[in-house]
Amino acid sequence: MTQQTTEIKNTIDISVVIPSYNEHESLPELSAQLSHVLGGMSERWEVWYIDDGSNDASFETMQGLHEKDPRFKVIRFRRNYGKSAALALGFLHAQGEYVVTMDADLQDDPQEIPNLLAKINEGYDMVSGWKRKRFDPLSKTLPSRFFNFVTRKLSGIDIHDFNCGLKAYRREVVKSVRIYGEMHRYIPVLAKMAGFSVAEIVVHHHPRKYGKTKFGLSRFLKGFLDLLTVLFTSRYTQRPLHVFGSFGGVMLFIGFLINAWLSIEWLCGHPVSNRPMLLLGILLMLLGIQLISTGLIAEMITKSGIDERDYSIRDILS
Repeated sequence: MTQQTTEIKNTIDISVVIPSYNEHESLPELSAQLSHVLGGMSERWEVWYIDDGSNDASFETMQGLHEKDPRFKVIRFRRNYGKSAALALGFLHAQGEYVVTMDADLQDDPQEIPNLLAKINEGYDMVSGWKRKRFDPLSKTLPSRFFNFVTRKLSGIDIHDFNCGLKAYRREVVKSVRIYGEMHRYIPVLAKMAGFSVAEIVVHHHPRKYGKTKFGLSRFLKGFLDLLTVLFTSRYTQRPLHVFGSFGGVMLFIGFLINAWLSIEWLCGHPVSNRPMLLLGILLMLLGIQLISTGLIAEMITKSGIDERDYSIRDILS
């Protein structure tokens, strides 16, 4: 009975995971807002700051926040790994029944946390924020709209803002979904593919108060490639031969028909050595065999299993 009581007392209701890279100016103000909002919801909460290899005074600021209130916890990477790595590690350490993610630049409003959790309590597993009115330059908003449009059409998930940092999850979602690369953009897709229910609500967005954006256009190219990865791995991880074998089988069949036809002509006395169709038939057959072989190799890799890479952690304050 004593052990069960201790476990209940140690239960965390809400965990907030915040990746941060060179945002030391905003951290004290953000922490004060979080303390106010979370304190009004529960006494059992925690905030995980993930210092993604910052080269400013971020870690010292986080360390000071932790010393004042141990519920503010810190993980510091030795170098910059990116937002997906920071979220993945935050999800690993988060103990809350509900997990909220947000950015550290004060553009996401902590006052939206109760609204996100209220939506979850309507029966959803994950709720994503929608920054319908954004305070960002056109160089960021226009590509973002195009990116969201393409993702929405390819994934079939009716969400307007896949990349909004402000999201809320039930614990089982963050413990199930694995992210890396630029996959943080596609957490709603990954969650939906895993069978979790996903919803969206409009959230307030604020102008950047300190520093400058870490946004770069190159992220969209990486993001698009990661979208293809998400769609492929979510549908064909357990059956990669289905996709490779399908294309390979079609090419092999067409190549076989071409070469069979040319073989009949050759038997009838017509020269085929100088026919471009002969090269096309051979090429299609070779490509078909290669794709099928790739699918078989992928099947063997899937069966053997591969561990994800580890990240080099410098400090943990918990």
